[in-house]
Amino acid sequence: MALRLDDIDYFLAVAEHGQVRRAAAALGLSQPALTKGLQRLEKELGFPLFERGARGMTLTPVAEQFRQRTQTLRTSLGDAIKEASDLHLGAMGLLRVGVSPLYAERLFVPACLQLHQQRPAARLRVMVNLNDALLGALRLGDLDLSINAIPRVLSEDLEAVPLMNDDLCMVVREDHPLLLRRRVRLQDLLDAHWMLPGPGVAGRRGVEARLAEAGMPPPRVAVEVSNTASQLSRLLIRSDLVALMSQAMLDGPAGEGLAPLPFAEARFAREIGALMRKDHVLSPLARRFLEILRETAGPRA
Repeated sequence: MALRLDDIDYFLAVAEHGQVRRAAAALGLSQPALTKGLQRLEKELGFPLFERGARGMTLTPVAEQFRQRTQTLRTSLGDAIKEASDLHLGAMGLLRVGVSPLYAERLFVPACLQLHQQRPAARLRVMVNLNDALLGALRLGDLDLSINAIPRVLSEDLEAVPLMNDDLCMVVREDHPLLLRRRVRLQDLLDAHWMLPGPGVAGRRGVEARLAEAGMPPPRVAVEVSNTASQLSRLLIRSDLVALMSQAMLDGPAGEGLAPLPFAEARFAREIGALMRKDHVLSPLARRFLEILRETAGPRA
């Protein structure tokens, strides 16, 4: 069986876009050339790949399994090509790093400065975003590594190098009515209004889970943010909103005028680390950056 790599790419593109026209446009090909490649692949495999309908093309059950395996192999091949290129170029190359906004200044910036001094020819492409977006980009192969909170349950396709501990805290302004009580409990947040990130963010899911465990309804989100509460700390200081903030941020300038809620359920233990795909072989440049990251983080608390 002599499968052509181009034909595999054509198949994966049609599987992603659902139409030959859109796939051809994405690849910069003509529709007849792409169709010919699909036909050639189906002939080599001996079974149909798509069910063609009025709304587009859908994978056959057999082809869906074939797509999952070939996507993994194609990504691995791309990684192997990139690794060979990095080895050939030595210190030169491209490093793609994702970083949570919370740890850009604390971890990424000092590590980046050191890497630039040691490898001035190297190039870095940086994605600053929240955990869910970073992990998605990492799995797609758009990032070599990502600096963010390590998920409580790490999926089998990822591995993590712990760098530091940084708990996530429920916070309010220092003179918030809740803090005037002799004892504050989770149930006292029943009528609270919150400032939280979107539903897909791990911190928001953590709050929802903790309230649900106590038999309470979901948080009443008055302000939904696309980033972290640290950029809107003045809003917290001038309102009765409850929000989430990392301990590192709370200890810094962003936490001035704010206080953590004083009960155990208001704190979420977190490890911050560098996350990578298990099937991805890090380039020499990426390995050196990871070493610098570990040195920058210092002894873990």
